Amino acid sequence: MGFKGKLIASMEIKCGGHLFHDLYQINAHHVSNISPDKVHHFNIHEGDQDLKVGSIIGWKYNHDGKVKVTKQLIEAVDEEKKSIT
Repeated sequence: MGFKGKLIASMEIKCGGHLFHDLYQINAHHVSNISPDKVHHFNIHEGDQDLKVGSIIGWKYNHDGKVKVTKQLIEAVDEEKKSIT
């Protein structure tokens, strides 16, 4: 049985927000290279390499010692505020 809902997360990073935003929007596939112990796999179900509104992406990650899988729909991208919903 699946779970459907919204997850909102905040995290501290040791770089400028613009670097993380660019990494996530343009090179999201590199997140698993940067943090292989937490993120195991990334794939794009719909859309291009550059994440845009309407893109559907999937993650396989480690949470509390358990491997979990999620799909995300990109609803909005705000370049000025450097946010992705």
